[in-house]
Amino acid sequence: MKRLLPLLCLALAACSSASDSGSDDGGVDLHVRALDNRTAYIPPQCYTKTSDSSGGAVANPCYVCHATARGPNMQSQPELQLSYALPQVQGGHGVMNPWTNLFVDRHAAIGAISDEQIRHWVASDNYHSADGGIAPAARLAALPKNWDVNNNGRWDGYTPDAAFNFDAQGYDIRADGRETGWRAYAYYPFPGAFMPTNGAFDDVLIRLPAAFREREDGSPDRSVYTVNLAIVQALLLQRDVAIDSVDEQALGVDLDHDGKLAQASRIVYDWAPTQGRNMSYVGLAGKQQQAGQVHLAGGLLPEGTEFLHSVRYLETDAEQQVRAAPRMKELRYARKKLWLSYSDLQNQALLEAKEDALNPDRATLVYGDAETGVDSTIGWVYQGFIEDRSGQLRPQTYEESVYCIGCHSRLSATADGNFSMPRKRDAGPARGWYRWSGADTTAIADPLRSDGQPEYASYLRAALAGDEFRANDEVRQRFFNADGSANTAAFAQLSTDLSTLLIPSTERALLLDKAYRVLVSEQSFTRGRDALPAPPATVWQEIEPDHATGIIQPLQAPPLAGDAASAVVRAAR
Repeated sequence: MKRLLPLLCLALAACSSASDSGSDDGGVDLHVRALDNRTAYIPPQCYTKTSDSSGGAVANPCYVCHATARGPNMQSQPELQLSYALPQVQGGHGVMNPWTNLFVDRHAAIGAISDEQIRHWVASDNYHSADGGIAPAARLAALPKNWDVNNNGRWDGYTPDAAFNFDAQGYDIRADGRETGWRAYAYYPFPGAFMPTNGAFDDVLIRLPAAFREREDGSPDRSVYTVNLAIVQALLLQRDVAIDSVDEQALGVDLDHDGKLAQASRIVYDWAPTQGRNMSYVGLAGKQQQAGQVHLAGGLLPEGTEFLHSVRYLETDAEQQVRAAPRMKELRYARKKLWLSYSDLQNQALLEAKEDALNPDRATLVYGDAETGVDSTIGWVYQGFIEDRSGQLRPQTYEESVYCIGCHSRLSATADGNFSMPRKRDAGPARGWYRWSGADTTAIADPLRSDGQPEYASYLRAALAGDEFRANDEVRQRFFNADGSANTAAFAQLSTDLSTLLIPSTERALLLDKAYRVLVSEQSFTRGRDALPAPPATVWQEIEPDHATGIIQPLQAPPLAGDAASAVVRAAR
């Protein structure tokens, strides 16, 4: 239920529509800029029905995305919980749902795939080649002409370079022992579609620019990088972050703000420059910060920050365990290419609000292309890779990339456009710096929000389901009784064991894998990439503009309190 606001920009468009020819050698034409779905930036979840014709309780899955934002995020949108503020771009009387894959019954196609076939499919690695190299990088090196958007003979976008080989501290290591700069971290999946029970495991890697990984003399130093990553986390979350003890004198920065250079075991968030309180990066990044070449501010990430996000199938084993599969559905990439100050962000939000008021039914136009990525209004560029019909990772088309923009630029839920870092775990191996595969969820409690309420239990009670579409029967039947009341025993177990919600049964995992495999064979991603086994009854195909959702009082979505704070609150209870 969100309306993205028109940008004051022009996007060139080709006359043809984007489609995959079905060949496995790069048949998709990345030159195409026309959109079959002009509102591709508005996700399918925004078309969910919040109530049914029976007049029962109203579900509110909207609040996690549209609530009061925490500055410097200027996108407070609690009013979007109250009505379907969707642009009417196609003419006619109502707003048509462009995500038509939601309404296709694929039972026959799913039934034609055996359990053995899908297990073999998800267990095969489509990121690494047989010789240990990176398969999509090799495809880009032999660049097909229809992928060369600017026709210069080379790929000018992001080339996948992570080894996905992590040491005990979460650092990514190449086969030759060198570090790639990427570091994995475990985080609490965003409530709803991104929970593994709804079809996919996700892992996220972060990489800061080279200066953040080096001493002042430019020599690489992992300890410097580790401290800078903790500083970046503290700034983005705007709270203290615990670290392993380090020598502040060697780094030349008072990290814990105790007025002396000694041993520090905490990055203290104390940034109020108008009151004379500042923070500093360490190493070469700190030197560049002093020279004005690198920026620092609470709630923001430094320019040049990169994220890599793999979306994976669900793998099942002989012990009926479900975990992240080797096969990737998608590989998503983001880079902060532009620093925007608080006033820049405020001005952009005001400009968008003005445009929304003047042209409420004008679709957003997005800068960028399939090769170099598409731009958000807050300084980030996004690019992605997705399976072709044969299962190899190919670059996303322009339209498939526009799909990513809405959630990363116009939601109250993000911090500097990012979902995962504000939800990073502080507990577990290496203080949460490890690749999460779902194996440890039985030992993880439902995290608390800053208001002391449990995150996932709050979502279940508000959404009355485990997904936005209320199509996950397994979760609904586990946590709610036949009359719709909460199953108190299930909620009690969730408080100490996240696996009861996040991890699907083996049967459901196989079904969701098969459903997505059908989408891959169709290459119909521009019509929706949600792998639902059957059409949900709780989604609008057409709706009146600004139709009321039935939600009377908007809910708030406070940020997570952090594992340490949650432990203190639980102990007090």
